[in-house]
Amino acid sequence: MTMLDRMRRHKSWLKWSLGIVVVSFIVLYIPQFLSPTAGSAAPSDVVATVEGRSVSASAYQQAYQQQVDQLRASYGNVTEQMLQQLGIAQRVVQQLVNQEVVLAEANRLGITVSDGELRERLLRLPMFQENGQFVGEAAYRQMLDQARPPVRPADFENELRRSLIAEKLQTAVTGWIHVSDADVEREYRRQNEKVKADLAVFTADKFRAGIAPTDAEISAQFSAHQETYRIPEKRRVRYLSIDAEALRSKMTVTPQEIEARYRDNLTSYTTPEQIRASHILFKTEGKDAAAVRKVAEAVLAKVKAGGDFAALAKQYSEDDGSKANGGDLGFFGRGAMVKEFEDAAWALQPGQVSGIVQSPFGFHIIKVTDHHAAATRTLDEVRQSIEDTLRYEKARAEASRVATEIAPTIKTPADLDTAAKAHGLTVGDSGLFARDEPLAGLGFAPAVTASAFSLQKDQVSGELATNQGYAFIAVTEIQPSALPTLDQVKDKVKDDVIRQKALAIARAKAEAVAKAAKTNFAGAARAAGVDVKSTDLVARGSSFPEIGVSDKLDEAIFALAKGETSAPVDTGDAVVVARVTDRQDISPDALAAERDSLREQIFQQRADAFFSAYLAKIRAGMSITFNQATLEALTKQS
Repeated sequence: MTMLDRMRRHKSWLKWSLGIVVVSFIVLYIPQFLSPTAGSAAPSDVVATVEGRSVSASAYQQAYQQQVDQLRASYGNVTEQMLQQLGIAQRVVQQLVNQEVVLAEANRLGITVSDGELRERLLRLPMFQENGQFVGEAAYRQMLDQARPPVRPADFENELRRSLIAEKLQTAVTGWIHVSDADVEREYRRQNEKVKADLAVFTADKFRAGIAPTDAEISAQFSAHQETYRIPEKRRVRYLSIDAEALRSKMTVTPQEIEARYRDNLTSYTTPEQIRASHILFKTEGKDAAAVRKVAEAVLAKVKAGGDFAALAKQYSEDDGSKANGGDLGFFGRGAMVKEFEDAAWALQPGQVSGIVQSPFGFHIIKVTDHHAAATRTLDEVRQSIEDTLRYEKARAEASRVATEIAPTIKTPADLDTAAKAHGLTVGDSGLFARDEPLAGLGFAPAVTASAFSLQKDQVSGELATNQGYAFIAVTEIQPSALPTLDQVKDKVKDDVIRQKALAIARAKAEAVAKAAKTNFAGAARAAGVDVKSTDLVARGSSFPEIGVSDKLDEAIFALAKGETSAPVDTGDAVVVARVTDRQDISPDALAAERDSLREQIFQQRADAFFSAYLAKIRAGMSITFNQATLEALTKQS
């Protein structure tokens, strides 16, 4: 997490929902008919249940609106169509269900948070402190009341309690995890060691020409790897499609509707005033603040003397998220940062540098580099975009209306044709498709595919969501998974034999280069028919010329000393010989300075991974249901 993220995270505590623990332990199946417009379900209606714990429509609407507001604050005009393409509605439902999974497990284990624990944490929240002290009950309530939307203290404290319960659960589950000094050094080396290398790359494609496998070789490859060529189960369906895109041109939008949408969503077309700033951070946590301030003042003196701010940030800043970019935090508006940082940054003009600024994160030197005034696009500038959005929304609503009207009439495969004739629609044929393949005429449609592979032959589905709108299907053919005959997959088998032979040639040439490289690496490579590719100083995980990212090549190169040459390394589609021409080792002092923060980072990564796996396992035994009627009501146009 970058320092900018952490600063912004503090501000988000005053929004409606704290969130509990970000749990991405499983992708839940959320009905695909969700569209991103919160609709008219009653607040008390139930969206989903987890072990008897209800997710209400009001919780969904609040969480959904918060997500939309955050997107629009960050990116400006986010249309309803864009929200649907991003799957925001499904993500919100998934997030809320995941939260209840966490709380249900905590309840099973008897994990609670007392009123005293809640109050103790509340008093320590940075946004409710001034000069290291709680701001007081009156100021606390005033801050909640000034949030947008306003938050009742009881609601805020309930969300905080839920957050603390989740935190306790994760601590209980992951408390055994230990990060040793060796783990820290290994990770620091992985992130910071760099090498420069010359590469002789022999790709298989360079040697494919002229390779002509015999029938015996093709047959032998097929016989030895038959499972590799297994044909997966395939299905075929006839489908009645209600295409919203086709309906779009039939939808009419009045100037009054466009003007109303513009007025109602004026903030979506407004870019707030923003500044761009860079900073150099000196952390104080666990350190002598006075000593840290002296270091900050020394660096500030270098800045004031004309030193390059970006270079000094790269050298001295302790914000891992921005130091590599010279301390650049990008553009941000008012309210995005903690108060101390914000007050100092907004008092500066572009090009100006602050003095020493103290925040809960430490001491900052801030430089403002750019300023954008607030601006609102005119109605004429966005008229076409609004019209397109309204047409799309009306087309989706009409498609939904038609699908709802048709649904009760679809009982047998023949009903597809009857309904199509009655509504001026057509019935299509998907052709045979596997679970991971698109359907002819519908493309990738997860809900359709899931239904097709759950129905029996001649069964029909209910209303299914597609990228274009809605569909009803009838399964017409089921082709079981089977081992193919050689004739069915001969071209693929032949191509595999050619590739293997080409890699064998590449490997032989690479071996010859590796033997001759001790005396003349570049000459040996040219003699083998390739030019040497040279890298800059690169860390692990970097992309190499003609190869891309390769863990195997990383492992080989970083094990070499300067001047040493690797054995041939098989990267899958190429064979590489590498010679290290320079190394940049880690600094023991730098390792010591970052040891604690890196230990915490490694611990958190391991804890998150274990916790996600733990929750995925316990979720498998939980009862989770979705209320389709409520979800549909929430997503109808209001």
